[in-house]
Amino acid sequence: MIEFNDVSMVYPNGTVALKNVNLKIEDGEFVFIVGQSGAGKTTLTKLLLREEKISAGKLHVNGFKLEKIRERKIPKLRRTMGFVFQDFRLFDNKTAYENVAFAMRVIGEKPSLIRKRVPFFLNVVNLSDKYDSFPDELSGGEKQRVAFARALVNNPHTIIADEPTGNIDCDMSCEIMELLMRINKLGKTVIVVTHDRDIVSRYKKRVITIKDGVIASDRIGGYDDNEEN
Repeated sequence: MIEFNDVSMVYPNGTVALKNVNLKIEDGEFVFIVGQSGAGKTTLTKLLLREEKISAGKLHVNGFKLEKIRERKIPKLRRTMGFVFQDFRLFDNKTAYENVAFAMRVIGEKPSLIRKRVPFFLNVVNLSDKYDSFPDELSGGEKQRVAFARALVNNPHTIIADEPTGNIDCDMSCEIMELLMRINKLGKTVIVVTHDRDIVSRYKKRVITIKDGVIASDRIGGYDDNEEN
């Protein structure tokens, strides 16, 4: 479970990014986070990953109390989450298989487990025929799916996708969203940060709108322009 209790975040230069945010995301939920640029969406995800520290309040993520977590426990926190970046962040000199395997090697998993899990998750994202392909040999949608396989391979509790449909065409956007739905059905909590109004409106899921650092709305259903403006 993810729970924000009166969370505020003020950057060193005095910029107030989040103000007294109260928010609960239950295990297994699918949630869209929307809002204009500068609204606080990026700060919210950075807090979840403990890339930034809250200024006030309490933030509990997957059993960790982030307001007082010790530095040595932050890697354990991050292992409970898989993050898919908008720019994919794949290694150009590694194949699809090696990019996914890297996520397991970096935490010291056994080679035997790597050989078992990497092909499984490449198959989950329909890339069983692209094991040996390098990023420059893949389409934008295929790169996105490698990024999803990498996010999933360590069996995280929560998947956070930052603008997962931002760099791909409409058909591929639908394919990526269907993949996220399948991931959610596996019991994973899925959080999608997006500007894609069509996608949000098409999938009748929980939509949390952030405006000027506060929760402007929290509802089930499509996009509401009035809540952003």
